[in-house]
Amino acid sequence: VPYDTQQEAYTQMFKELDAALEALERNRDLSTEAFGEYDQVYNGDLKKWIKYANSLKLRMAMRLSYIDEQTAKAKAAEAIADGVITENADNAKLQPELNRTALLWNSWQDHAIGADILCYMNGYKDPRMEKMFLANDVGDYVGIRIGIDVTSKSQAVSKYSNMIVASDTPYLWFNAAEATFLRAEYELRWGSEETARSLYEAAVRLSFEERGASGADAYLAQTDVKPAPYTDPVGNYSAMAQSDIGIPWVDGAENFERNLERIIVQKWIAIFPLGVEAWSEHRRTGYPKLMPAKDNKSGGTVNSKYGMRRLPYPSEEYSENRTNVEAAITSLGGPDNGGTRTWWDCKPLN
Repeated sequence: VPYDTQQEAYTQMFKELDAALEALERNRDLSTEAFGEYDQVYNGDLKKWIKYANSLKLRMAMRLSYIDEQTAKAKAAEAIADGVITENADNAKLQPELNRTALLWNSWQDHAIGADILCYMNGYKDPRMEKMFLANDVGDYVGIRIGIDVTSKSQAVSKYSNMIVASDTPYLWFNAAEATFLRAEYELRWGSEETARSLYEAAVRLSFEERGASGADAYLAQTDVKPAPYTDPVGNYSAMAQSDIGIPWVDGAENFERNLERIIVQKWIAIFPLGVEAWSEHRRTGYPKLMPAKDNKSGGTVNSKYGMRRLPYPSEEYSENRTNVEAAITSLGGPDNGGTRTWWDCKPLN
């Protein structure tokens, strides 16, 4: 079948989300007993589903901030007015019988934390680290560079940090911190800078609360911290810090871009391990600033500085739907590879 354009897909997603919200609103006072036993997220509480749906709408709206500012502003305002997640008690988390990612991290040990997030958190002396990650064999929190070839799995397991996850850990979908950071960005762009600052600080506090960490106010007040350089415990892939962004908000319209970076960096930390959302926001805004992949194996299709921008179409589309996939490629504005930017990924790169 023919492809919809990315813009058509987004328009349709908003329509379907609005239809879902309308249905939820009609039934918002329905007893939780109606389908609570089938609901592994909110146990049948439709009021919380409404907040989650509005939060998704806010996320989708802000994704369009550079490609369609009018739609982004309008849809974000609708979501905020109708009510998004504002407290951790309403976080959207799927509670499965067994969290399968615990096998990846704890049993198979085939994964390690990326170097970038721990460079930022180490530099910030972030108390959430010990709540989120395991230290390596000498007690340090250190991640692994993207794009390297591991020569020894046992060495990687011992030298690089792991994620704290158990078989009963719920899967995070959306938390109050993210919704609050999104509202902070909305205010930074189209509202009150004072409100943006207040929401930014509230979002950090919500993240600390969610992780069970103390010291959020002291963290926000640090004026002498910045992301740390990367020191590879194996000794081969060390690198300088990619950003010097601090934590405290700096007032003034001239600081728009720096305050946007603060919002996105802190949101990136707060939404871990939502990697796809983090990647999307990195592509949309350019933040957080990340170390380039050590070894670029794209054959030249991906710029090492800017990183992967999209997933190419699968080979099955070329064999089963060639006419339509080739038509779709013409709307990409570039070849079907990882270096071509998506429709909404249009902020000037620097």
